[in-house]
Amino acid sequence: MTHTAGTALVTGASRGLGAVIARRLAADGHRVAVNYRSGAEQARGVVADIRAAGGTAQVFAADVTEEAAVTELVADVTSRLGPVTTLVLNATGPQPEQDPAAVTWQAHLDQLAFFVKSPTLLMQAVLPAMRERGGGRIIQIGSDAPERVLPEMSAYIAAKAAQHSLTECWARALGPYRITVNTVAPGWIPVERHAGASPASLASYTADVPLRRMGDPEDVAAAVAFLASPQAAFVTGERIRVNGGHTLG
Repeated sequence: MTHTAGTALVTGASRGLGAVIARRLAADGHRVAVNYRSGAEQARGVVADIRAAGGTAQVFAADVTEEAAVTELVADVTSRLGPVTTLVLNATGPQPEQDPAAVTWQAHLDQLAFFVKSPTLLMQAVLPAMRERGGGRIIQIGSDAPERVLPEMSAYIAAKAAQHSLTECWARALGPYRITVNTVAPGWIPVERHAGASPASLASYTADVPLRRMGDPEDVAAAVAFLASPQAAFVTGERIRVNGGHTLG
C-alpha cells in the first residue's frame, strides 16, 4: 500500500467500471466510498476485496440523481471516512437504443439525470470541503460516443456531450481553488452488462481499433488513478479518451 491519499467517492461502484475504479483507487491509498443504488451484495463484495488487499472502504447506498440523497450521502461519507478529496462521477442508468424520430423528451431527461443533474448535485455537495481544504479532484466518466455519432443513441450522446461541457466550465470556475476537473471518456469496454454481446460484434469493433483489442476496465481505472494522483496536479478541463485510438480521424 502507498500513503493514504484522502477519501475517494466513486458513484455506481458496485459493478462494472466503478468497481474496478474503486479497487484501483484503494490500492493507491485512497479511503474509498463505494456508492450503489441497488447492488448491495455486489457493493459489499467490492469493499471485501479492497479490505482483503489491505485497503480501506465502506459501502454507501444512495440514488445520486436525488438531491436529498446526495446531501445525505456526502455527509455520511464525510462522517465515516473523512471529507471527499476525489469525486469520481461514474453512476449511469439504462441506455436504450431508439430511432431519433421516436425519442421523447423524457428519454432525454432520463439521460440528463445521470450525466448532468447527478454530477451537478455531487459537485455542489463536495465543493465546500474541497474549497476549505484548498484543493480536490473531480473526475467524470464520460464516453467517446459523441465522436461516433450513433443515431440510435442520440439521447445518451447529447447528455454525454453536455457532461463534458460541465467539466470544462467547472475546471475554469474551480481552478482558483486548486480543484481539477477532468473527463475520462472510454470506448466500448465490456463489463457485466455486455455479457450478451456476440463474438461477431466484438470482432467487428476490435477490427476498427488501431490497437486491435478491446479495452479492459483496468485501462479506464488507470486513467482515473492518474488524474487523482499528484502527477496530474496541473491537468484540468481535459477529456482523455481511453479507446485504443478508435475515434482517431
